[in-house]
Parts: sequence; C-alpha cells; structure tokens
Amino acid sequence: MFSWLTRDDSKSPAIYDTVVEGLKNIYRTKLLPLEQGYQFHDFHSPQLDDPDFDAKPMILLVGQYSTGKTTFIKYLLERDFPGIRIGPEPTTDRFIAVMYDDKEGIIPGNALVVDPKKQFKPLTKFGNAFLNRFQCSVVNSPVLKGISIVDTPGILSGEKQRVDRGYDFTGVLEWFAERVDRIILLFDAHKLDISDEFRRSIEALRGHDDKIRIVLNKADMVDHQQLMRVYGALMWSLGKVLQTPEVARVYIGSFWDQPLRFDTNRRLFEDEEQDLFRDLQSLPRNATLRKLNDLIKRARLAKVHAYIISSLRKDMPSMFGKDGKKKELIKGLSTIYEQIQREHQISPGDFPDIKKMQECLANHDFTKFNPLKPRLLEVVDKMLAEDISRLMAQIPHEDVIQAPSNLHGGAFDGVEDQSPFGYKKGEGIDAGHGEPEWIVNKLKYDYDAKFEALGPINGKVSGEAAKSEMVKSKLPKPVLGKIWKLADIDKDGFLDNDEFALAMHLIKVKLDGHDLPPNLPDHLIPPSKRQSTLSAFTVRKPPMTPVNQPTPVEVPRTPLKKRVPIPPVKMDSTLIDDGFSRNKESLTKIENGLREDEGSSISVENGLPQEEQSSTQVNHDEVTEVHFKLMIVCRKMK
Repeated sequence: MFSWLTRDDSKSPAIYDTVVEGLKNIYRTKLLPLEQGYQFHDFHSPQLDDPDFDAKPMILLVGQYSTGKTTFIKYLLERDFPGIRIGPEPTTDRFIAVMYDDKEGIIPGNALVVDPKKQFKPLTKFGNAFLNRFQCSVVNSPVLKGISIVDTPGILSGEKQRVDRGYDFTGVLEWFAERVDRIILLFDAHKLDISDEFRRSIEALRGHDDKIRIVLNKADMVDHQQLMRVYGALMWSLGKVLQTPEVARVYIGSFWDQPLRFDTNRRLFEDEEQDLFRDLQSLPRNATLRKLNDLIKRARLAKVHAYIISSLRKDMPSMFGKDGKKKELIKGLSTIYEQIQREHQISPGDFPDIKKMQECLANHDFTKFNPLKPRLLEVVDKMLAEDISRLMAQIPHEDVIQAPSNLHGGAFDGVEDQSPFGYKKGEGIDAGHGEPEWIVNKLKYDYDAKFEALGPINGKVSGEAAKSEMVKSKLPKPVLGKIWKLADIDKDGFLDNDEFALAMHLIKVKLDGHDLPPNLPDHLIPPSKRQSTLSAFTVRKPPMTPVNQPTPVEVPRTPLKKRVPIPPVKMDSTLIDDGFSRNKESLTKIENGLREDEGSSISVENGLPQEEQSSTQVNHDEVTEVHFKLMIVCRKMK
C-alpha cells in the first residue's frame, strides 16, 4: 500500500518525430496542469491548442490610420486581396488575417473562430462586437505559403480616439502579440504624433520587444534634409514611449509600387528594404525556435503566477474579515512581489504587470485559490531543464532533414533577383559581370603607369613594392591582406601588371563602400590568367571517340609502279637528222631536267596526305609514260 513512497519516476526520455510534436506533448502533460491549478488562463493567456503549435509564422501590422499598413501587405504580395481598402481616410475598420488558400474569398469572424484548423478560437472571449470586425481573407499567393499577415484597424487620434470601438482593442493586440512572430510598427513621415490610443497599444506590446520592428514609411515624400529631421523626431518620440535604454532599430523606406517622389535616397531605401525583407524571410526557418522560446516564457510566468496565488491564499483568514484582508493584499501586492523574489530568487522581469494583476485579482475569490503544490513546480522545472534542452538539440537535425526554404514570390523575389535590376547588380564587385570586356581595362592605363613606376623586374613587382602603393588607400591591413590574396592568382608572391591592376580595382571597390567577396568572381579574373586558372582545375581525360561519328579506317597506300631501267638504244646514224645533231646539247639538258622532275614528283607525292595519294598516283603514271617517250627520243638523238 506504500508503494508510492518507493515509486521511481525516472523514465527513459520521450522521443518525438518533430519538435512541434514534442512541444504539444510536454505542454499538455507538464505545463497545463500547473496553469489549470492556479487559474493562469483567467489572468494571463488562454489555453494553447494544437493549431497554436501548427500555425505558420504570423506578422502583425500596427500603426495609426493611413500610415500604409494595407499598402505594405499589397507591396509584399504584389497583388490585391479580398476586402482590401486603401485611401487617405481611416479605411481598414477591422482585423483582417490574410492567409493562404487555393480558393480566394472572405471568411467571417464568427465562422473563423469555430474552425478547428485555425488558431483563433480563444478570440471568442472578446464578444460579437469584435467578431463582427474580424475576418480572414484567403489568397492564392506564394508568399502566404510560408507566412500569414494580420492587418489591424488604424489607431485613431484626437477626438476620434474617444469613440468606443465596442471591444477591448488593446486586449486583442495583446492576444495577437503573444502568438505572432513579428510586430511591425508603421509610422508616417508626415504624421509622427503618437496619440493616447497608440501609446496604450505600444504599451500592450511590452514584453515582446524581440518581435517588434519599426518602419518609417513614405520616406520618399520628403527630401534628404527633411528626412533627417523626421528621423530625429521619431527617435525622440519612441524614447518616451518604449522606455528602454537601447536605441530602437528603425527601417526607412517607401513600401509601395509607385515612382519615388524624391530619388535622392534611393540607395538608402533599397538597403533598408533588403534588411527588412531578409529579417522577414528568416521567419519560416526560426518558427520552431520561436514557439519553443514562447513556451519557455509561458512556463516561467506560470511558475511566478503560482507563487503569487498560493501566497495570497496563505495570507487569507479562514473565517472573518475576508473582504478587508483581500483589499489589503491587493493594495500591498508589491510587497508580496518582493517577498517572492527573495524567497525563490526570481528576477523582477519575470513578474506580471502589477496594475493589471491588481485589476484581475479584484474579481476573484481568494478563498478558492489553491495552496502551493511543490510537485507541480518540480515537474515544470524538470521540463525546463531536460525536455526543453532535448528539443533544442533536435532543432538543427530537423532543419537538415526538412530543409526549410526562404519566402519566395511577391516582393521577396527581389531579395535574390539575378536580373540587371536586382539588388546591387552591376555595382561594386558585381560590376562587369556578363560583359565581354574585362572591367579593369577601363582604368588599366592608369594602373599600368603606377605599375611601371614601381620598377618591375621580369614583368613583376614584389610584395614590398606593391605594398608601398596599396597602403596609400589607407585601408586597414587585414583588408589589404585580403585584397592581396585575391589579386595574387598564381600564388607566386609577386604581381604582374594584370594582377596589380586587379588589386587596384579591388581597392577602388572597397573605397566605394562595397564589400569584398570571399573568392574572386570569374568575371574579375584577368584574361591572361583565365586559361591557366581553368586548366589548374581541369581533370584530363583520355580521348574519346565522338558519338554518332564513323571510326576512321586506314586506307592502305597503293605502291608506286616500279620503274624499269631504260636500256640504251642503238640507232643508225643515218636515221639522225642533221638538225637534231646541232641541238644535241640542249636536248641533253632537257633529259636531265626531266629526270629531276621525275624524282621531285615522287618526293612530293610521298609527302602528301594519304587520302590525296590515290589521285596523285593516276597523274604520276601518265607523266611517267610521257617521260619515257621523251627519253627515247633524246637517246636516239645522241
């Protein structure tokens, strides 16, 4: 009967197919009992369901009206979506979740919260007033295959902000802030004032500073001088609202598809846009890690909440004076916070907001709170120490197997655009790519003059000689060392005129504010070095017979006819004419010349290609017959 005293809880660690499956299991079995035991869901956040773990990364857009939130979504998707409204007046009057589906359409809020595949079920607590202002626009866009985007109503200013929306606007923002991966705060360059409602909205996002990205939109509507003033005013306003010692990162740009009004800062806008889009592209890769991080934060908050609730329960009287004691405990909640910090060594940053906690405690009966159960806390501590660490170790292996890809489609195609209009194409180290002429030749005349001034020996300059010229750029030595390694292609410790010109070109690229590549691109290799560079990495293969071509067959050479020596012909002198005797000497020269021609024709024939010798043989036989007849005539004349 006392077997529970000796029960061994040590079990082999559970193995999960994916990290998400592990998060679901440890939440349901280890963290959820602690949350339910101390009414965590009534004070902080509703219970997590499976769709919360399976959901795609989400981006939440927050800002005052007409700051470009809806236009920003259109710019990302490069198309409209159902329910879009864009204008200078407050157009978006509802929360719109833009998600992916093959069939485009609009799902109303009441139908959306009962969909078991969606993660919006807890939003029912905000009532019909909110659900009537909530919808899902499904779009067939490749961008939405990796993320979902939530558009929010424009935050009002002036007298408009006093009008009641009919639902807890900041409460809805808090719910989304806990579950999204990025929160983008948009500011208009012409409207930097932060209204009271906007201030409350930013304060509701507190605790999720790692998710917040600040964007100064419509920056092309002001010139460069006004932009500096606007940026300074925005930083001053944010410093009063965010209340953090760190400087917030602000992305400056104009996120729409219209021509820029002031083109002076085009390069700045392109750089800022690329930085922001690269950050958003990393969301699918880091989605699992973000869910793991949020679960850790939730577990730490649940532990602190359990200490607070159990402490309040312990101080409550058993019979009389309960209401008075309850008010006293709520008023002295800060003292209880300090006591828990000392007893359990908990950081002050892990405690919930004291004002919000006091408001929630006023509506609860302290006598129904449970006392502290160390067993539940031990399970959560073990979960944080062992289970979470195992899941974190599993993330790199899961990334290798699943190989999550970056966002593509829409505006994200421009991040890795290889066309001439891609980011930094034709600039810096990419200048000259795809051109027939070597880009260094444009200034090679000046580089050659500097090269000759260094006194090259055998067409090359030493490292010391090149150093005297390269240090004039005032670049750091590590940078010059990298340039030397890139320029010394043959790795002989010297620079010829082409390598020296390449080094000067790389110095110019660096001085213009561009980065150096880890390896020299092919279009920057000097033409004189390209063949040797390629041959160094070429694997020689044995000659192969071309495909679909007949194998050449050697044709046997036809032997020349053997010449029969011509015997001397004895002729009667009476047969020789007197005219021939007078020309005996000239005929002898003709005979000798014929013999020489005969030998030369044979030697030439032997030197001809094999395929031409057969045709030459026929002509040779004819010439030989003529020579034979002429020689007979000559001998008769002798």
